[in-house]
Amino acid sequence: MNIPTVSVQCDALPDRVFQVASDFHNAAERISAITKCEVLTEGPIGVGTRFRETRVMFKRECTEEMEITAYDPPHSYVLGAESCGCRYRTELRFTPKNGGTEVTFDFQAQPLTLFAKIMSILMRPMLKKALEQCHKDLLDLKATVESPETAQA
Repeated sequence: MNIPTVSVQCDALPDRVFQVASDFHNAAERISAITKCEVLTEGPIGVGTRFRETRVMFKRECTEEMEITAYDPPHSYVLGAESCGCRYRTELRFTPKNGGTEVTFDFQAQPLTLFAKIMSILMRPMLKKALEQCHKDLLDLKATVESPETAQA
């Protein structure tokens, strides 16, 4: 199951937008749906970094453990996770555009079990709501990078 691509234009350069988007230590302060984000590995953020993110989805708090599987600053990063019989892949791309940055969010879920395949069919009507949440996350990122308080950080 793929969620259609979601994009937002930020009035900040790709280096800055990438820096904020990949700062998982402070994600809960910047993305309103995230209530807690705990980085589980030591060292700089990059391929192999794992973190546990707790967020509100569909009015419920959910926690998922994710790992960075590709990391190409300031162009893109990919997150991977497996949960509830599915393999998840999330890619964020940061493309220079109109003097700022277009941030593109792609999400894919691959059901691995029969139960997950059935649930993916039943969950299709919730796709629009999930898409709205992805867009809201990007708008929160945009607000952070364009804020006068954080623009020079």
